[in-house]
Amino acid sequence: MNDLQIRQMQISAAKDEIRCCSELNRLYGLTLTEADITELVELRGQALQNTGRVEFGGGILPKLIRAFCKSPYVDAYNYTATLGDLQDAFYYFKNESEDRFSDDDLIEFMEKVFNGPAHGSTEVLTTISLEELCRWARHDFDDRYVDEEAFL
Repeated sequence: MNDLQIRQMQISAAKDEIRCCSELNRLYGLTLTEADITELVELRGQALQNTGRVEFGGGILPKLIRAFCKSPYVDAYNYTATLGDLQDAFYYFKNESEDRFSDDDLIEFMEKVFNGPAHGSTEVLTTISLEELCRWARHDFDDRYVDEEAFL
């Protein structure tokens, strides 16, 4: 098997894992078209390249889908773009944390901040530091523990 065949198998596996979330998406009135799935898998490749990370298997998107599809800030209009931004943020924070957090813990932190003080803004989520992300997530958004300027 050559590198191209391996890459095509990885892409196919990633798409299959995302497709497995379609029933969950439908429960929340969300869908991902084949074009959306292809775009997200391409964005995953770019995010991995940008962060110097290597991943085996389908990637983090199924976990992000399960965590964020129920967010009051996600709708059919912004779903694909939001997932792409969350995927970028995940890999960024994973690098910043030097892998000290499990994927599930990091996603939980991201979800708390996204649904809390970020009010569904991926821009706010991605502009805070890892330290601020953890502080917000651990202290249930108690203003005494936050640098307000990080959210301006």
